[in-house]
Amino acid sequence: MTTADNTPIPDYQKLLRLDGKNYIVLGAGQGMGRQTSHALKQVGAKVFCVDVDQQRADEIAAEVGGFGMVADCTQRSEVQKLVDAAEKQMGRIDGFVDIIGIATWAGIFDIDDKAWDSQFDLCLRHAYLASQIAGRRMKETGGGTMVFIASVSGLSAAPMHAAYGAAKAGLMAWVQSLAVELGPFQIRANAVAPGSTLTPRVKAMLIDSGRMESSIAAVPLGRVGTPDDIASAALFLSTPLSKHITGRTLVVDGGVDCKFPYS
Repeated sequence: MTTADNTPIPDYQKLLRLDGKNYIVLGAGQGMGRQTSHALKQVGAKVFCVDVDQQRADEIAAEVGGFGMVADCTQRSEVQKLVDAAEKQMGRIDGFVDIIGIATWAGIFDIDDKAWDSQFDLCLRHAYLASQIAGRRMKETGGGTMVFIASVSGLSAAPMHAAYGAAKAGLMAWVQSLAVELGPFQIRANAVAPGSTLTPRVKAMLIDSGRMESSIAAVPLGRVGTPDDIASAALFLSTPLSKHITGRTLVVDGGVDCKFPYS
């Protein structure tokens, strides 16, 4: 307490803890998902690790002492099963982090209906299903958090991967609607928009194409992002330290979108 301010001081370290909380990570098996699973575990949460590949799901579950399950999260029945299983294994569901999504590359005139539908399934449909199914459980138990991995491609032009950008833009709009509709039930929804991030797939692509140096040069902080950068943002948005933040998209790109021109 000071003369001018007697506002109570929170325990900020405690606000970073998730002791006794239960979280689902969708797309947990590698890259951002693996790092996020570890981040949640390290601050006390139990983690239910979901991946489309059984081996990856089992391996990350073993790493974090959690539970593993294979599921196709673009299918309502599969999402229902995984939410039921998570609740059975852990008890109530306090939140989830949805990291599913992959870009396919094609020019505007080369995108066919199958590719378009696939991008919206892989970047948006699972978010809609998880929000509905897990969200109902969180509403019944007094609240929780939803964090989705979006992309800077949904905030600006996405040349040669326009369907991906459109789907990610839709995801960020979905997050804002979730925040408004579910806020009265104490459910927070936010997104993280990574820039170029060295997941195993992207790292291999940049090395193979010889674009690693130019990618580094484009970033004001002097390095391409890493999966733990995204996991750190997802962790912040999952903890009480961000308790008054909802409906927002946090850009994690090392400052690239601050530059004009982008070169």
